Amino acid sequence: MKSFTGAFTALITPFDDEGQMDQEGLIHLIRRQIKNGIDGLVVLGTTGEAPTLTKEEKKLIIEVAKKECHERTTFIIGTGSYSTRQAIEDTLSAELAGADAALIVTPYYNRPTQEGLYQHFKAIAHATNLPIIIYNIAGRTGQNMQTETLARLLEIPAIVGIKEASGNISQINDVIHLTKAVRPDFSVLSGDDALTLPMMALGGDGVISVISNVFPLEVKNLVESISGGDFELAREIHFRLMPMVKLAFMETNPIPIKAMHRLFDLPAGVCRLPLCGLSRENALKLQEELLALISKNIAYPKLA
Repeated sequence: MKSFTGAFTALITPFDDEGQMDQEGLIHLIRRQIKNGIDGLVVLGTTGEAPTLTKEEKKLIIEVAKKECHERTTFIIGTGSYSTRQAIEDTLSAELAGADAALIVTPYYNRPTQEGLYQHFKAIAHATNLPIIIYNIAGRTGQNMQTETLARLLEIPAIVGIKEASGNISQINDVIHLTKAVRPDFSVLSGDDALTLPMMALGGDGVISVISNVFPLEVKNLVESISGGDFELAREIHFRLMPMVKLAFMETNPIPIKAMHRLFDLPAGVCRLPLCGLSRENALKLQEELLALISKNIAYPKLA
C-alpha cells in the first residue's frame, strides 16, 4: 500500500472560454505539478468543483489524471456523497479506475449523527478494497466528526487517513495523539494551508493543499523542511506563503485560486455556477497584492 504522506494538491478543474472542460489545460496542470515534485494529486474534490461536473466529465478527468499520474505520483479521487449508496458506487468506480485511494468527505446537507457517520464509512470500507481517507470539514458539511467517532473507525484497516480541516487546533491535537498511539501508520493530513506547519509540528503527515495549485514547489519544500526537522526554514517558507494563502481564501474556494491561475496565465477558466467570479473589489485586491508580493520576492510562482 502507498504511503499517504507529504504534499498533495487538491487540483482545480480548468474550463475553456465556453465553460467546457479544458482537457489540454488539465494535462498541463498535472504535468506541472509532477515536474515540481508534488507527492500526490486529488481530483474531483471541492477545489475541482466536482458537484458541477457531468458524469462524462468526471470519467474523462479520471482517465486523464490516471494516465498522467501513472507511476509518477499518488492519484486520489474524491468520491464523497451525502448518499452512502452513491459514495459506495463512486468509490468502486475509483477502484476500477486504478486510483491509489478515495478521499471521502463526511456527508453534507443531511447532517447525520455520529453513529450515522460511523455506519457510513464502515459501509463504504466493507464494500471496496480501496484505501479510504476521511475528509472532515464541518464548515462545508455542517457536521464535525468527533474524535471518539474516528477512534471507532480506526479499527477498520481500509480507512488509512484523515484530511482534518476542522480548524480546531485542540481537536487536531487530539486526533494526532489518538491516531499515532493506536495506528502509527494512519495518515493525518492538514486540510488547511495555514495550519500545515503547526499540524506537522504536532506529528501530522502532510497537507492536501489548495495553494499548491499555484505554488507546488513551495508547498513541497515546506512539508519536506518540517519532515526533516528544519523548522527555521519551515517557518520562513510558511510566512512567505501566508499572504498567498490569505488571498486564496478571500472568497469561497476555488474562486480565488482560479483567479490566481488566470493572472499567471495558467489554465483555469471561471468557476461554474452557483460559484461565480471574484467581486470587483477583491479582484483588484488580488491583482495588486499578488504583483506586490512577487515584486518583493515574497512569492515565487514556479510557472514552468
